[in-house]
Amino acid sequence: MFDFTGKTILVTGAAQGIGKETAKGIVQGGGHVVILDINETIGNTTKNELGNASFYKIDLGDCQNIRKVMAQILSDFDRVDGLINVGGIISKAQFEDISDAEWERTLRINLTGTFTTCSAIYPYFIEKKGGRIVNVSSVAGKIGGGLLGTAAYASSKAGVNGLTKAIAKEGGKYGISCNAVCPSFTNTSMTKSLSEDPEKNAKVIGMIPLGRRAEPVEIAQMILFFASDAASFVNGEIGDCDGGIVLD
Repeated sequence: MFDFTGKTILVTGAAQGIGKETAKGIVQGGGHVVILDINETIGNTTKNELGNASFYKIDLGDCQNIRKVMAQILSDFDRVDGLINVGGIISKAQFEDISDAEWERTLRINLTGTFTTCSAIYPYFIEKKGGRIVNVSSVAGKIGGGLLGTAAYASSKAGVNGLTKAIAKEGGKYGISCNAVCPSFTNTSMTKSLSEDPEKNAKVIGMIPLGRRAEPVEIAQMILFFASDAASFVNGEIGDCDGGIVLD
């Protein structure tokens, strides 16, 4: 649906789920996708399936590893046009049950990992006079959790929303745009436990005006829009792709 002819786009968490559908859309749009994922086996399988793709193993919980991998990619390719941050983890513990370790790990991967990938490519985009960044957040970051992720997850995603706006504000003068997509209940491996619990599944579906969960490709369409030239004047937008939960 969107044109990525001649472009190279990096996608974290692209081995499966929303990230894979996003990667697929880039290839279908004529672009080259760089799959960044911690799962080497599934990542290489996705790379081979998509064709016009590369794979690099990355650990979003390790800042040094992120910067090393990003530097390698920027050295390996003549030009990189965009970064899409999909990779992340869920935290389902109720507030009173969140340990210091779970809090730290959730923010380290979801928020600090996103900061580090953006930080690693930001000087490159300044040098190239532009680039597009898309961060995948969550409705949890707007409503304080309540679907699947709870306090730690919601806090990490609220941080992603704030980071997105800050990069948009500071990067605009360099031609760098930064937007975020906030999905709700989506049919991925991350939400499998919720889908298998009939009572919880029905409760969450009941919160969605469209009355169903999303398929990964539906979330990918908004991500691809923000990553494409079709969104040339969109910057700092925190877009809901949630079936009508937030309504803001």
